[in-house]
Amino acid sequence: MTARMIDGRAIAAALRAELADRVAAAPVRPCLAIVVPTPDEGTAWYVRQLSRTADRLGIECRVVGPPVGADELVARLAELSADDTVHGVLCQTPMPAGITPVQAGSAIDVAKDVDGANPRSAGLLAAGATAYPPATAAAVLHLLRAEGVELAGRDAVVVGRSTVVGKPAATLLLAEQATVTVCHSRTRDLAEHTRRADVLVAAVGRAGLLGAEHVAPGAVVIDVGTNPTADGGLVGDVRTDEVAEVAAAITPVPGGVGPVTTATLLSHVVRAATPS
Repeated sequence: MTARMIDGRAIAAALRAELADRVAAAPVRPCLAIVVPTPDEGTAWYVRQLSRTADRLGIECRVVGPPVGADELVARLAELSADDTVHGVLCQTPMPAGITPVQAGSAIDVAKDVDGANPRSAGLLAAGATAYPPATAAAVLHLLRAEGVELAGRDAVVVGRSTVVGKPAATLLLAEQATVTVCHSRTRDLAEHTRRADVLVAAVGRAGLLGAEHVAPGAVVIDVGTNPTADGGLVGDVRTDEVAEVAAAITPVPGGVGPVTTATLLSHVVRAATPS
């Protein structure tokens, strides 16, 4: 068996085309405010890419840049949350000294929390109420839907329990009626669990952690990992060449989850600006 490579770039392009139509028909121009509290080259690169994509779609993108101390950061997030011309608020990491991502996220109004940073958003999501999940977790579900993967009654295993991907992805899979197992660093015999998965989500941030011995024949594998290599490239949490001989489908790194995450985040902004 040779796995089908899931084309995240094509799926993201289709989502962007849909968003462009929605923005063109919207009564207001959607606006995303991005707060960048500390200088970081990786963050700066991502913000530039996000801003360019937003601009191409007709979405306004306001970048509030460093330096920002802890108190000023909370004040700016609260101010942007109260601004009627702003529809989505995003706070980038790393954080300045004296504040955690949870504390910063708590300053964002849930209605504008387009990346699920506020703990209240996580609680609403877990309760099945309306809230924006973290964009990467939502991108996992978008990829599976785009590929026509049936989730109801299927076994899904998520490797990783972060609040950004692992936990919210598990919640979203449960909402789709999948039977979900979450594995982590203390899980005994990881392969015993992952080999049961019809859908395997790798979101632990450890290069090449999962190989063919972790994957059931015919499984769909979503590799969320983005681990930098010495030559400046990226690799996932899955040993792709090896797993491709077992799985039915797999997302590549790069070109899989990443492009869909950006498009999904912007879809949350458009939704916040044009509630139906």
